[in-house]
Amino acid sequence: MLKQVRILVSGRVQGVYFRAFTQKKAKNLGITGYAKNLTDGRVEIVASGSEEAIDQLIKWCYKGPITARVDHVETESLNGEAIPPGFNVS
Repeated sequence: MLKQVRILVSGRVQGVYFRAFTQKKAKNLGITGYAKNLTDGRVEIVASGSEEAIDQLIKWCYKGPITARVDHVETESLNGEAIPPGFNVS
């Protein structure tokens, strides 16, 4: 069963390769979606994949890459969103 989520990550998460590492992790887990910087300093991740894969991605977001400092992770379930193939960074 597919699970779709929107994840918002706060802290020192821009300019530290957070999106690139998220893309690598998502691809390894077979997750589609995207990661992008928001103007308020957070990173937004929209992801679709198996429940187990999404849960692993969310868990990873609490730590992030070694260059990041994650202060807060917020998740929201999505239903039936049109999520593009692959995993893109913008």
